[in-house]
Amino acid sequence: MDNAIVKIEHLSHKYTSSWAIRDINMEISQTGIVGLLGSNGAGKSTTMNILCGALNQTEGDVYIAGINMREQPELAKQLIGFLPQQAPLYMDLTVDEYLEYCADLRLMPRDKIKGAMKEVKERCGIAHFSERLIKNLSGGYRQRVGIAQAIIHQPRLVVLDEPTNGLDPNQITEVRALIREIATDRAVIFSSHILSEVQILCKEIKMIEGGRIVFSDTMDAFNNYVEPHSALMNMENPPTEAELLKVPGVTKVDFLTARQVRVYFSGDQEIAERLIAASVQQGWRLREINLDKNALDEIFKQLSNQSSQ
Repeated sequence: MDNAIVKIEHLSHKYTSSWAIRDINMEISQTGIVGLLGSNGAGKSTTMNILCGALNQTEGDVYIAGINMREQPELAKQLIGFLPQQAPLYMDLTVDEYLEYCADLRLMPRDKIKGAMKEVKERCGIAHFSERLIKNLSGGYRQRVGIAQAIIHQPRLVVLDEPTNGLDPNQITEVRALIREIATDRAVIFSSHILSEVQILCKEIKMIEGGRIVFSDTMDAFNNYVEPHSALMNMENPPTEAELLKVPGVTKVDFLTARQVRVYFSGDQEIAERLIAASVQQGWRLREINLDKNALDEIFKQLSNQSSQ
């Protein structure tokens, strides 16, 4: 990937005698949202900590815009913004005091800080809370402040760990829109255990299980990883259960209404064609047929099981 902002090569890390991650390789392009998935203990947090420079790896290399994180950590970290699962907020500071402090930590030039603060507050929708203590903000606005500190120095890569965790539905929608807006001109790594959030936001998926990459592809490919095993049919003149079971590959039939039927089958790729052909031949007057996609949770489970075999 010529325009990669992140390049990870043969990354491995050992805690005492056991490997937390082993031979991780991935590349991430310069814009858009990439979902990082992994169950507890899979190695996801270890990978993120190494990527952000908070942990030195045992083996392998991490490059941020071509800069080796181990060899030039300060230069590499200046290109990264990070919001951990527990936002690093100082509750007794005002929003302005906190953002100025974060800008100082990022070694921003003093003459650039005020302008950066104004821009990031407007972008995150918190300008009207400039003088308010962080402890007096709602959960959703605290999360916005957390995101603001992650982007105040205009990083090229933003890493967000469970950024919608604990928010109500309205707050989740607002933060989701903010993340999309941020990703228009930089790369965002979005880590979450809520698969529906990943499905809504991300264009690519990287999944770590057992310390290794078990999936790396587009969101569409992730959704289609497990073939559908049922189909929903709407017919004007539906057949009997016995007639449907005669179609090769059909294993089970459920009548949901008088005209709507869910047909289960054994993963046969040609099942739709066979059902359509049977409808034409026998006059079922098929109006619609939809192959059901497996739930993301089921895909997650199968990929996790695959890595442990």
